[in-house]
Amino acid sequence: MNQFIQNLMGMGGMTDQVIATDFLISTKAGIRNYTVAITEAATPELRNELREQLRMAIQTHENITNYMVAKGFYHPHELSEQLKVDLTASNTATNLAQQANN
Repeated sequence: MNQFIQNLMGMGGMTDQVIATDFLISTKAGIRNYTVAITEAATPELRNELREQLRMAIQTHENITNYMVAKGFYHPHELSEQLKVDLTASNTATNLAQQANN
């Protein structure tokens, strides 16, 4: 989305944060799914392939997390800072919903 449209919608730079957060959540779900699938796999070959996919998903999770920390979107070790980020995101979402209803 271009910057002009983001500003009109009141989102500013929030879209990068929203996309990264969604990607992180999806990656976490994928990691959980791979671990369950490994326990259900019928053959050693399939388990090995799933383990490799799991390894890549964990690496992707690390990359996303590092990106979000570097951008100030995610503070896994500073809960008070993370709360501020989450409250800002919540307020933005609420304001956008209210604007859409008006």
